Amino acid sequence: MIIRSAEQVPHVTALKRFPIPRNLGVAPESRLEQGRTWPAPAGATRMKTFEIYRYDPDLAGNPRIDTFEVDLDACGPMVLDALFWIKNTVDSTLTFRRSCREGICGSCAMNIDGTNWLACTRFIADLGKPATIYPLANMRIIKDLIPDLTQAFAQYALIKPWLRSKTPQPERERLQSPEERSRLDDHYECILCFCCTSGCPSHWWNGDRFLGPAALLQANRWLVDSRDEATGERLDELEDPFRLYRCHTILNCTRTCPKGLNPGKSIANIKRMLLERRT
Repeated sequence: MIIRSAEQVPHVTALKRFPIPRNLGVAPESRLEQGRTWPAPAGATRMKTFEIYRYDPDLAGNPRIDTFEVDLDACGPMVLDALFWIKNTVDSTLTFRRSCREGICGSCAMNIDGTNWLACTRFIADLGKPATIYPLANMRIIKDLIPDLTQAFAQYALIKPWLRSKTPQPERERLQSPEERSRLDDHYECILCFCCTSGCPSHWWNGDRFLGPAALLQANRWLVDSRDEATGERLDELEDPFRLYRCHTILNCTRTCPKGLNPGKSIANIKRMLLERRT
């Protein structure tokens, strides 16, 4: 199946699970256990079952999967609404990030029914039975649905995501033509939710050296910016066997971007620019 738009993702469930045993190759202390089941409130008539990953480093025991029966008539239509309902009415210890509720801040990125997405823009009606919610993969878990993004932001900082100029600063703003400005489209919209980086198999294998889709999309954003004057230096910093070339064009990044961006295309453009300057 060809994924032509990120809007298709909530409706695609065929690839959400792989036919391998749970906990295969997982260290004993990280193996999932069955947790508590929270029944639906009395009188609820329209319910949805959520299986949610739980982990508290301050408590003894392995990560577990808690099951919640959510009263759909008592919460809003989005996954984030269901999480709020659980936290406010069932289990106040459930922990997750959230902020804008509008798909702008990227805080509520998590793995929903096997696909990385934003909880505030994913409809409950699009989920399977039961719905499964896990934190972003390939990242250390701080608690419950909160991943540690320290390394992801360190890799983002490594590409120096700011305007680097050599000419004296002008008295007014640095102007661009409409065509030059259009080259920034499909780049500036990135909200650094790291759904793409978490979903990238190459980053799973080489996350300590491969920068990942989010950082490389932002690197391309500055390479195509007509106001930036450090193209050569930026390419030098990326021309490395691991920083850039561990991308194998799997394109999980493009499939899972909740903003409909195409990190794979940006990475290909960086490779093209490196090839062109050699010739």
